Amino acid sequence: MTVLRKELFHLPEGVIYLDGNSLGPLPVNAEARAREVMTREWGQDLIRAWNTADWISLPKKVGDRIGRIIGAPEGSVATGDTLSIKVYQALAAALKMNPDRRAILSDSGNFPTDLYMAQGLIGTIDKGYELRTPAPEDVVDAITDEVAVVMLTHVDYRTGRMHDMAAITRAAHAVGAVMIWDLAHSAGAVPVDMVGSGAEFAVGCTYKYLNGGPGAPAFIYARPDIVETVQPALAGWMGHEEPFAMDPDYRPAMSTERLRVGTPPILQLSVLDAALDAWDGLSMDDVRAASIRLSDLFIAEVERLCPTLTLASPRDAGVRGSQVSFRFEHGYSAIQALIDRGVIGDFRAPDIMRFGFAPLYLDEGDIRAAADHVATVINDSLWNDPKYQTRSRVT
Repeated sequence: MTVLRKELFHLPEGVIYLDGNSLGPLPVNAEARAREVMTREWGQDLIRAWNTADWISLPKKVGDRIGRIIGAPEGSVATGDTLSIKVYQALAAALKMNPDRRAILSDSGNFPTDLYMAQGLIGTIDKGYELRTPAPEDVVDAITDEVAVVMLTHVDYRTGRMHDMAAITRAAHAVGAVMIWDLAHSAGAVPVDMVGSGAEFAVGCTYKYLNGGPGAPAFIYARPDIVETVQPALAGWMGHEEPFAMDPDYRPAMSTERLRVGTPPILQLSVLDAALDAWDGLSMDDVRAASIRLSDLFIAEVERLCPTLTLASPRDAGVRGSQVSFRFEHGYSAIQALIDRGVIGDFRAPDIMRFGFAPLYLDEGDIRAAADHVATVINDSLWNDPKYQTRSRVT
């Protein structure tokens, strides 16, 4: 089954967009949805729209749609806030589930925010917790009965290296540890089976492969059998059992809704809801197969045309997400030269040229053309132009 749905996205003429693993393109229907929310719902109904447009139910509706993409049952995914906040919530709740242990296990390749949030939580609690970060390949051996929580990002943000979710979750549970998965580079990119994995928690953002727009709301999954015992560290009014009872004492909702914090961002959730229409009727297995075809083709073409570049991603697609990275000493300036030629990827320090593959709007012709541009930039040393040497704040 073809998964190509280019007509559903705004893609500028002459641009090959290989950065959907950082910010997905604008869905065509998102503009109309945003206008509807602003002019009709907010503009005409004002505060009544919480009821007339059912804004209050939007976080759950969108959560259920994300749930179908990550293999989670209805009612198990809550949306809102940011991924950093969701990491903090999941980690704090997980530690309370293992009160006699003091080790948090992640890995040295994890996204910095996840590690920062763990460090901040450790400082806040101030009860002797430690964060352990072995190399990614050493994680399983580091899962001992001292570990309270294993917190990992499923697909590495730099190289696309992918952890074995099922195997690591089993290893965590074998020693009584709680498992948290960060799906930032997985949701909408690779098949995920949260139910099958057995993991207690998962978190993720929606502005990458799910195309929810810059700053789009995050999500958090809690395994249904534990949700009524999860103790939220951030007890916001939208996580209360009856928010509008205005009860001075917190009573958590008897569902994943207890992991909501503040007032939901309706404009952003509405755009995300519209963006998720692109996934209707799609199989993640089909998306994955198309992604592998495109990324394997890109690797083959770039290596054929640019033998000086070093593949930083796993060659085996079975342990690689939907992105491909090459190492190059002058990677930042090379990416700037590519962007100038209409091929948009991005750079991650110290030397990673990173490219994302979203088969909903990329085809084989795009990939071959992109590889040709990479060859021109590298082989003709276009990256050496002084205008590509000054780094912007966002790389």
